[in-house]
Amino acid sequence: MPDDPSTGSGQAPSTGSRPGESPPVTGQDPLEYKIEADEALDRLAGRLRRLLHEAAARLDPFPPFPGAFFTHGIEIEAPGLHSPERGCVVLGPDGELYELEMGQDIAALALDQTDPVALREERLKKLEELHPRDYVQYAYAALTRVVELLLERRGRTEG
Repeated sequence: MPDDPSTGSGQAPSTGSRPGESPPVTGQDPLEYKIEADEALDRLAGRLRRLLHEAAARLDPFPPFPGAFFTHGIEIEAPGLHSPERGCVVLGPDGELYELEMGQDIAALALDQTDPVALREERLKKLEELHPRDYVQYAYAALTRVVELLLERRGRTEG
């Protein structure tokens, strides 16, 4: 192995990357920066997804969504990501992110059902089309909220 003149250690020069990381950008193609950034974002999103699944599984019982009759979930707010196409983002008990859709069951209303519980329609629609950049923001906000809830529960059992 050639010596690394900067260290004089007899080791090969460092490539600038760690195991599992992309090799350094060579500067030949400017798109390499974007490609490496996208890869880093994908790795981060995957790691946050695993952490979120683990943390959500520890919230037993999982909290019910405020104002919902049937749905368990935690509302997630990520500043700057509000979208008119996306409603309320919720973390589900499985550690996944969903859009919570609430409404009334029109068919039950047509049958003259008057019980508000029977008329209520709640649906969790999985957010599968999130860009990794947006997923990272939502997942981090969700993970932060789950940690807060876990710490609150631990404080109640210890105190």
